[in-house]
Amino acid sequence: MRHDEIEEMRTLPLFVGVASTHVESMLRASLMERFPAHVELAREGDPADFLHVIIDGQIEMYSAYRDRETTISVIGPGHSFIVAAVILDRVYLKSARALLPSRVLLIPAEAVRRSFGEDAAFSRALALELAGAYRGVVRELKNQKLRSSLERLANWILTHAAESRGTGRFELPFDKQVLASRLGMAPEVLSRSIAALVPYGVKVSGRIIEIGDMGALNGLAHPSPTIDGTVS
Repeated sequence: MRHDEIEEMRTLPLFVGVASTHVESMLRASLMERFPAHVELAREGDPADFLHVIIDGQIEMYSAYRDRETTISVIGPGHSFIVAAVILDRVYLKSARALLPSRVLLIPAEAVRRSFGEDAAFSRALALELAGAYRGVVRELKNQKLRSSLERLANWILTHAAESRGTGRFELPFDKQVLASRLGMAPEVLSRSIAALVPYGVKVSGRIIEIGDMGALNGLAHPSPTIDGTVS
């Protein structure tokens, strides 16, 4: 890594309070990589050689089984993956690919495990990352098991409407095929669900979503703080 990149990476939340010697050791051994969209960064079943930290861009975490594939999550700057596999020195349980051009810090797994065992602040940072990921999995499990496909879509729209700054209009951050997979439905089911939201004041044109009646959409979605993230 270049000197300016190392200085930039020192400010990552992952390194707050971590001994400078450990930060220096990890960063000196790390790589800064730029990935174009659609490039695979990690493959399910491969050894966890690096802890990946997203600096810029958007990464899709996904898994495949036989001829089926599903999106597990979509994550952005500031997030790390796949922490558990790195700490346990196990294979990846999911794959990762760039949805947008992305800049990613790759910290060697061995260096991560060494600092994890020697630096309490770094251990705490990784523990917080793991705890957040675990709670995200529980939320998603509840979302998939307790809601219909229409309710999942309605709540996803409400969650992302915050980006509209009160306008009720925002752009899909990825294409509809990824959205369908992210919500656990086939593309044709997503299309039917979008049509079913029209009576609730939702209009989808290409990648633009407009909410004409927030009250009606809230009534359908019935958002829950323990599923939709308003409770930390």
